[in-house]
Amino acid sequence: MASPSKATELVQFIASALVQDASTVRVRELEGGRVLQLETAPDDRGRVIGRQGRVAKAMRAVLAATPAGANCRLDIVD
Repeated sequence: MASPSKATELVQFIASALVQDASTVRVRELEGGRVLQLETAPDDRGRVIGRQGRVAKAMRAVLAATPAGANCRLDIVD
């Protein structure tokens, strides 16, 4: 198995800090690392999305500001 990219590690770190149950946070790379899918426990999903999507938008902005995540898209899976 390939090691996770820096963008995956960044999303994993941020999401784990936001949720109550960090062991359920999963980040998968799709399409050669261009798409990152973030999956959390159903109870923690609202924490990652935030009010009116502000937290998710901020996570996407931080990801886009890094060299590793400049060409990545972050999807939050239901």
